[in-house]
Amino acid sequence: MSTTRAITEKKKARMKACLQPSPKVLVSCQGLDGEKNVLAVGYCGNCSYDPPMVMVGIVPARYSYKMIKESGCFVVNLVDRSYKETFDYLGSHSKRDGDKLAAMNVKFQEGKIVNAPILSECPVNIECTVVDSIITGSHEMFIGKIEYVHANSEITDTEGNIDFSQIKFL
Repeated sequence: MSTTRAITEKKKARMKACLQPSPKVLVSCQGLDGEKNVLAVGYCGNCSYDPPMVMVGIVPARYSYKMIKESGCFVVNLVDRSYKETFDYLGSHSKRDGDKLAAMNVKFQEGKIVNAPILSECPVNIECTVVDSIITGSHEMFIGKIEYVHANSEITDTEGNIDFSQIKFL
């Protein structure tokens, strides 16, 4: 049995960030001097399942870039709708201009493996160690080996599987 599908007319679309939607993430990091920071990242995704790795793209001019480059680690924090105001603020303000973390009362916990904080109010936090990077144009893509994943208990089963359908992503 064949199904006939209507063919929709195509037109040229913008190339910048054309692979959407992708989850909104905040990347947290810590400098060698202990200073913490958080930035919104538009380029993030899985890049290996064995070993488990993710990549994040960061513009070298960003305040956090040097922290990640020097420390060799970062945390990917998945964001849900309850954190939208904080996400928007952190994504539109630089720590160069003031303490944006204090302004939004960002709550941290120490990472279990890497020397970078996790955002307590995010449902999933992925601790990563940088194993490689590549400059792709506007961004440097940091490849992070996943060292530890934190997830809120109400969204995980007894084996630690995360039920992503329970997260109301931005």
